[in-house]
Parts: sequence; structure tokens; C-alpha cells
Amino acid sequence: MVRNDTMRTLSDMHTVALAAAGHLLHFELGVAYEIFGNPPPDAPSDWYDVMLCGPGPIQVGPFVVEPDHGLDRLATADTVIVPACADVDEPLPSDLVEAVRKAHDAGARIASLCTGAFVLGAAGLLDGRRATTHWSHTDDLSARYPEADVDPDVLYTDNGSVLTAAGKAAAVDLCLHLIHLDHGATLANSVARRLVVQPHRPGGQAQFVATPIKVSDDHRLAGVLAWAQQHLDQPLTVTDLARKASTSPRNLGRQFRAVTGQTPLQWLLTRRVRRAQELLEATNDTLETIAQSTGLGTATTLRRHFKKVVGLPPDTYRRTFHTTPA
Repeated sequence: MVRNDTMRTLSDMHTVALAAAGHLLHFELGVAYEIFGNPPPDAPSDWYDVMLCGPGPIQVGPFVVEPDHGLDRLATADTVIVPACADVDEPLPSDLVEAVRKAHDAGARIASLCTGAFVLGAAGLLDGRRATTHWSHTDDLSARYPEADVDPDVLYTDNGSVLTAAGKAAAVDLCLHLIHLDHGATLANSVARRLVVQPHRPGGQAQFVATPIKVSDDHRLAGVLAWAQQHLDQPLTVTDLARKASTSPRNLGRQFRAVTGQTPLQWLLTRRVRRAQELLEATNDTLETIAQSTGLGTATTLRRHFKKVVGLPPDTYRRTFHTTPA
């Protein structure tokens, strides 16, 4: 396949095609149609012309939708949006994959929402590019398309001609990002206000999930992982963890990397930050108190590590996700 990293000029980005085939999730498709198909009052005359393209009647959640055009129209679009697939374990429609590939070769900008990234992967558009999808499917996406640089910790990625978004709300973020690119911040913020969402979240921001580590109860690390999470307020070392696991620090390191993909200290830091997220959401504790109760020591240390892992400062995170009255 010939890779095409050149797109039409942004001033011409006015035709948006929603690529639909197979069984789709209705949220992502609805979001794209709402954002691009419903111009704000201050929109220019060349606002987006949105068309739904598919091979025939499409199952969208509990509904059946009739497309406006066939998949061949994707090649004439300026931007092609690939909504989320309902089941990534089902075979991807080959006609959809081929139509998306041809659209990219013709110069279209291709963007996937949530599990729509699997269609881009099958079309070869993620090879050598950074990509993401819903955090629960990133391992599968990486395994199926090993040439892709899959990042499970971001809201969306922008490679110029190929963009991918994580799940649900991140689809809104990516669509607003496209409007920002095409029409500027003022119009993107205008659309965001109509949707009653934040004007803009950077793509590098974390997905705000504590990705579970799948360890069976009888695994040799199960006990030490549980014990460590109950003692995050203490200054744990690799030696402490190895002693609890009745093994050597070197052997413990190998086991941790095999199970979690991280070193013991990296895993501990991630757990401490995730615990800090929970406390920021559910308590009114000061940052100093949270830092001490999570083993991060001081508010300064908490801020530094929290920003690195989550993608934004703890104060901003609390304002966004705090669930108890001040």
C-alpha cells in the first residue's frame, strides 16, 4: 500500500463522510453527526456537508439506519469518520476496510472513534503511526496490528492524515479538535458550549482509568500486589516487596515485568497516583494529606508525578471529577 501523508488543504475540509458498515455503536455515530451536521449560529457558510455512507441498511445500536450514499463516496470526502464497531471480535466488513483505505489514498483525512481504530488498523493506516482506542481494547489493537504504536493513556492521537480517539467522551474531544484545526478555537468553543462540554481537552491527556492488572488469585504475585496496595502510605522498597513474595529482588522484577509490564517501582508509583485520583474525587483532603496517605511524601512530589502519569495537575483533576460537596 502506498502511504499518503498529504491531505487536501484545511480550507477545503468541508465534506465529512461517516463510514458505516456492519454493526455500529450509536453513541459515536450520533456524536459525529451532531457535531459536524449541526452548525453553531456563528458558523461560516462553508460549514461541513455531512453524509452517511454505507453498503446498505446499517444496524446502529437498536436502530436500523439507511445511508445517504454508498461506500464509494468516501473517496470524494475531505474527512472520513469511522465510528465505533459494536463487537471487535466480529470480522470487519471488508468493503468498509477497502473503502477507508481508498479514501486515504485519495487524500482524505481519516479519523476513528473508539473501536473504529480496528478498521484503520485493518486498512494498514496505523502502521508506523501512534494510535489509541478505548483503554479496554488497546491490548487487542496492539496485538492485531503490531506495526502500530498504540498508546492506551491518551484521549486521542493526531498524525495529520490519520487520527484516532479513545472511547465515548474522547470522541467528542477529537471531533472538537478537528473543528479547531479547520475553523479555529472560537468556533470549536462555540460548538462545545452548545454541547455543554469542556471547550478543549488536549489529546495527550490521560483517559482517567485505572487499567486493571489481570492476576489470578493463585498467581504468586497476587498476594504481594494486594498487600502493597494496602500499604501505599508506607515507603515500600523492592526489597520489601521481594521479602513479602518470598523471592529475590531480581526474580521479583522479572515477575513484575511479565505480569504488569512495569518494574516494581513503576507499578508502585502508578498505584500511588491512581489512589491519589480516588482521594481527589471522593474527599476534601488537602494535597499534603493525600501525598502522605499515598506514600508520595509532599504535595510538590504529588503534583510532579500526578502530572506525568495523568496528564494534568491534581488541582485541575479535582475540579473536574470531585464528587463530594466542598
